[in-house]
Amino acid sequence: MENVKQFLVEMKLDNRTAALLTGAACGAGALVLLAQKVCRHQAVKEKIQRARNRRVDSLQRAGQAVLRYKESHPETDATLILAMSLSELTNNLQEGLLSPEDVFYSYMEKTLDVNKDLNCCTGILLESFDQLKTVASKKEGLLYGVPVSIKENYGYKNHDCTCGVIVNLDRPAQKDSVIVEVLKRQGAIPFVKTNLPQALLNYDCGNPIYGQTVNPHNLQKTPGGSSGGEGALVGGGGSVLGFGSDVGGSIRIPASFCGICGLKPTAGRLSSVGLNPIYPGQKSVLSCPGPMARDVDSLALGMQALLCDHMFSLDPTVPPVPFNMQIYQSSKPLRIGYLESDGSTPTSPSMARGIREVKALLEQAGHTLVPYSPLKLDYAVNELLIKGVLADGATSLLQKLEGGPLDPCLRPQVIPYYLPTWLKKTLAFLLKPLFPRDSATFRAICGVGSVAELWKQHSAVEIYIQETIAEWRRLDIDVLLCPVIGPAYNFFYCCKLSCAVPYTMLYNLLTFPAGVVPVSTVTAEDEEELRHYKGFHQDHWDKLFKQAVTGGEGLPVAVQCVALPWQDELCLRFMKEVEQLVKQSRK
Repeated sequence: MENVKQFLVEMKLDNRTAALLTGAACGAGALVLLAQKVCRHQAVKEKIQRARNRRVDSLQRAGQAVLRYKESHPETDATLILAMSLSELTNNLQEGLLSPEDVFYSYMEKTLDVNKDLNCCTGILLESFDQLKTVASKKEGLLYGVPVSIKENYGYKNHDCTCGVIVNLDRPAQKDSVIVEVLKRQGAIPFVKTNLPQALLNYDCGNPIYGQTVNPHNLQKTPGGSSGGEGALVGGGGSVLGFGSDVGGSIRIPASFCGICGLKPTAGRLSSVGLNPIYPGQKSVLSCPGPMARDVDSLALGMQALLCDHMFSLDPTVPPVPFNMQIYQSSKPLRIGYLESDGSTPTSPSMARGIREVKALLEQAGHTLVPYSPLKLDYAVNELLIKGVLADGATSLLQKLEGGPLDPCLRPQVIPYYLPTWLKKTLAFLLKPLFPRDSATFRAICGVGSVAELWKQHSAVEIYIQETIAEWRRLDIDVLLCPVIGPAYNFFYCCKLSCAVPYTMLYNLLTFPAGVVPVSTVTAEDEEELRHYKGFHQDHWDKLFKQAVTGGEGLPVAVQCVALPWQDELCLRFMKEVEQLVKQSRK
């Protein structure tokens, strides 16, 4: 009996010891996990700081070079140079009336000044100073001596293409992208990289690495995105020709917000080799690079320079079709489809007015205007656009966001992506009676679910493209005039208003070329009309849209011009027509 008692006492001691050891082990494990988390957080902070230090260093070194040049060349008339259009600039450079050095340093100085206010640059490409020396010795190329800006996701040897995400830091490009190579061959000098939103799939312009870019017309507004750094720099006068990329309006929205011109070409017309995508392999809604500038002729010259044998040789997947100047310079009357609103997507009073005014100008000029409505818009947005871009349920996007903080301009947009699929589907079911748009969005962000469903989705996209082309043929229209999101939003609304993106993203889905032209500015009357804005659905998204565009008096108003696939020159010709008619009407 005594032995049994002794055994039980020892057992109690062993249990206590085990409990203590278990607790100690758990505590130690928790401390290890905490230490690892702290170390990872510290490592992320250090990576971000290194990137910021590189930017500061490049800006400072460029500033010093500008001062040295100004001291040794006091006769340079930077004001005259900066006022020239791209066509005027290239003519003066080719004829020797301007030196590449004067042009380069004038734009470098202006860029540094603009960046102080707008935070639009992620770094100066210091190699451009060396390229300037070689360009000056060879008078070659359509863009001889022209400094150009490029979006941060364009590959440039030995420079990061982060797309605003931490995991891409300290991974410099091994070589130039094809577009950068072709620009250099054409005599252009890429001299600065510009800011973008975290992970690209957003039409604001802020990230945890380089911060928030602001609008050149109003520092309390966003420049749009994802090519927002380009929009701000070109709109602020710091670049005469820039290059962005567009998967849902990423060239056209910043062009609209910043009062400049921008072209999303037909997908595949320009090479995307060397542009860093945030989720390679996504084929439902195609991204493509394109030019951004102050006028349409500059866009056309940029396209003409890129569509050359050198690009066709570097990237044989690009159709070897040079720029058709005859179509661009054509003056025959057009049959133009138009819509003031699609009846679903938010349209501000100034957006609608812009369409009405341009429609009237086109009719007076002898063109024929035909009412047009996009086909099956709700189906296209939810089943083809959102479900296509987020076919994997946003898994790839969320993986890219791991290891770093979420930027405020992205957080509200992606929080729903983190929810498990069963919860998204449950919310879609519960919200349907009262909030049908939210319900459809939750259902769409679940993705497609399987490879077989993805193939069906791809097939549905192809069918939709053919149906839309058939509708254009039925109406016998050459081009389309339609709204583009605007005016520029207040901060932190882009991430809450994905419902406004269909005006631009639809043409990525269709692979149609589309461009934006500024035509007006927001008036006091527009603002007064906005006070009574209700929207089409009178839901919280309509209320958010009203809040987003409030306070826009004086901001640019733009329209969007669209053509059928591979008719980029016709799209530009239509944009040029709109631009000229608006200028004439102001006289």
